[in-house]
Amino acid sequence: MDIEKALRKAMKTGKVYLGSKRTVKSLKSGEAKLVVVASNCPEEVKKEIEKYDVPVIEFKGSNMDLGAVCGKPFSVAALAIINAGESEILNIKI
Repeated sequence: MDIEKALRKAMKTGKVYLGSKRTVKSLKSGEAKLVVVASNCPEEVKKEIEKYDVPVIEFKGSNMDLGAVCGKPFSVAALAIINAGESEILNIKI
């Protein structure tokens, strides 16, 4: 499955939180079902995310690439999938 296509569909039909702070907040509250981190996501953010028992997918591109895939004109180091909508992203094997 193509992660970029699945991410775009989740952005359109589901609920996705963008940004490191919002992602960690959703992990603390137990909302996040899956986390996607950019290849150049800061180490301290990755370490914080790893504390939670939620699957993590490492996006092969940079934070600018991840932002572009999400249709945003800014960088996205991490994002949390809260509701996948019609996307199959939660079924992607890590």
